[in-house]
Amino acid sequence: MVKYLFLRCFCQILSRELQLEDLVNEYWDLELLSSNYSCRAYLEEYLLPQINCPLVLGLDEVDRLFNYPEIAQDFFGLLRLWHEKSKSPGLWRQLRLVVVHSTEVYIQLDANKSPFNVGFPVSLPEFTAAQVQDLASRHQLPWDRTQISQLMSMIGGHPYLVRLAMYWIKHQSLILEQFLEIAPTDEGIYSHHLKRILINLQADLQLFEAFKKVVNSSPESLQLERIQSYKLHAMGLVKFIGDRVVPLCDLYRIYFINL
Repeated sequence: MVKYLFLRCFCQILSRELQLEDLVNEYWDLELLSSNYSCRAYLEEYLLPQINCPLVLGLDEVDRLFNYPEIAQDFFGLLRLWHEKSKSPGLWRQLRLVVVHSTEVYIQLDANKSPFNVGFPVSLPEFTAAQVQDLASRHQLPWDRTQISQLMSMIGGHPYLVRLAMYWIKHQSLILEQFLEIAPTDEGIYSHHLKRILINLQADLQLFEAFKKVVNSSPESLQLERIQSYKLHAMGLVKFIGDRVVPLCDLYRIYFINL
């Protein structure tokens, strides 16, 4: 029933965004057809013919569905199907999917039904020192190269962490040294971020133990099992040096070294 309601709502939102009449009730027959089929039919038989032009469907933060596996498995499979159908002649060729998700948390998906291993992947890279310097200037923070280096030692070039740091320092009138002192603690602005990572790691104790080995080995790099290295890198916790890994930044190393 939850998946049924989710897909109905999804189709209703599409209708509204495209400024088309909501005809969901005419395409939904729970007794005879699955909700997946009804959703596909709604696009194929109604929405796509009505617009008759290329459609880019952007889905942001789809990783939030990972908390609802009863929805995620089938919905992601549906997206994968639409992607495959868009390669063929016909109405589906008009559809383009842009799926944005965090890699901090993963769920087990059938490789043949996952929308995350097809198409053209784009990863958000870390900021360079020059980009961090430019962002500091935009926040009216007159930092020199040494201060930029100190900040990046603590949080790397992680776009979210860098932006949050500068916003907080500017609006709280902090000096950089004060910020760096409390950043890797529960008193700092990254407390929620760090606790969320801790919860995710505690859900996979083997991965948690592997990461603790990495932080305890720092500054020396450590070679882990490939799947462990891949998962930790996907979570944004480590960076590769060849086949070996080190903590992404001091924020994670300091916070997790005592756990």
